[in-house]
Amino acid sequence: MVTAIPDRRDQPGLDPIPGRRGRPRLGLRAGLIAAARGLAFTGLMLAGLAQLFVVLVAVGLTALGFGVLIVGNAAATDQRILQGFLAVGAGLAIARFGVPPALAALRRLAGLTRRLADQWCGVPILRRDRPQVLPRSARPGFAGRLGGQLTDGVTWRDLLWVVANLVGAWILAALPAAIVTVGLVEFIGPNLVHTIPPPAFPGNSAGTLFVLGGAIIATGVATAPWLLRGYGLLAGSMLAPPLEPDLALRVRELSQTRTEALDTSAAEIRRIERDLHDGAQARLVAMGMTLDAAGQLIDTNPAAARALLVEARDASVKALAELRALVRGIHPPVLADRGLADAIRALALDAPVRINLASDLEGRPPAPVESAAYFAVSELLANVSKHAEARQTWIDIRHTDDMLRIGVTDNGHGGADPAHGTGLRGIERRLAPFDGVLAISSPPGGPTAVTMEVPCALSSPKTSSC
Repeated sequence: MVTAIPDRRDQPGLDPIPGRRGRPRLGLRAGLIAAARGLAFTGLMLAGLAQLFVVLVAVGLTALGFGVLIVGNAAATDQRILQGFLAVGAGLAIARFGVPPALAALRRLAGLTRRLADQWCGVPILRRDRPQVLPRSARPGFAGRLGGQLTDGVTWRDLLWVVANLVGAWILAALPAAIVTVGLVEFIGPNLVHTIPPPAFPGNSAGTLFVLGGAIIATGVATAPWLLRGYGLLAGSMLAPPLEPDLALRVRELSQTRTEALDTSAAEIRRIERDLHDGAQARLVAMGMTLDAAGQLIDTNPAAARALLVEARDASVKALAELRALVRGIHPPVLADRGLADAIRALALDAPVRINLASDLEGRPPAPVESAAYFAVSELLANVSKHAEARQTWIDIRHTDDMLRIGVTDNGHGGADPAHGTGLRGIERRLAPFDGVLAISSPPGGPTAVTMEVPCALSSPKTSSC
């Protein structure tokens, strides 16, 4: 069932589409949520500190040990030389078993920061480089993994962000919660819990403390969305790829998307040929043979010829149904006639879950983009029906800043991962030729939020159906 709603952002518990720009949301609820999210970013900073500590310990012990062995003179004792060897051995052991996992964890934390900056701060952080997944037999050993990590510019960008975050960026994230805590504990707390001493200043009466505490809390709540946005902008300035054009990277991306588009088109042509050969073509051949047999029997056995004609008629009906289904799979007529929003609404009518659809499209995207977006949503709804065990799904279709954005959110059990299936990866390949991106947030237990963004312009809306 399809239910039209004014705007998906009005639904409780649902965030706006990731990447939506504009001023931060204000208000008590938005401020408290922003302060809590700032604390979550602070937790990511502490996790990054633990991984950075492993790297620094490995480098420090190795450097200390070599320093003892090299700087030591002939008068050095055997114990000092042994300490140098032990320090080098400990540093190399940590480097062997601890540094690659620590660097990989730093990369994952930075990737999580990119996603959360988009979803929580409204600051999309583009990541143009794609990690290459090698087969198990071709994966390098320790030296290859460590060398690949250290020669990758993304690793150094992530390390630089971790260091900057430790130096002071985290203050932007944690400051609102700290201000609220000070106002609540230091000023309002003494009036509620008598064991908390009130701040010492002239005129610190109960009413004055309540007023000051409320003002401090209001300040923290009011500034939380803006400071969270500032934290996201700072993260984006360090985690995003360089702004200067990188022609080689762009050429590599275009070559990859072109190859994937050609492979997808070839696979689609083979599917159409197979469906025609095994379906409609086989039925038409059988129908021709049936009509030929009926022609031979029409004079000698009219009843048998009549039965064959009925069989041929049924075969023609089935062949026509298969051809219509094949045409709908290539380009649905409802999409060509009524546009993307109505086509998705018609698609949702057949879905087994309740779907809430919101759209503000005032025109139509280009036909190839429209078709790719339609089939991408169709694949997502099929995944929801097969795997998510969801009871309700929200679809939000927007066009802002020359970007078509489609968000599909369900309240299923989550755990969707492009690495564990071909459906989501196929959607990525379908959007890639149009410079489209796919963002997925699907923690275990749900909900699953998938956002597609495709740059395009809308044509003028139709004023007549003629």
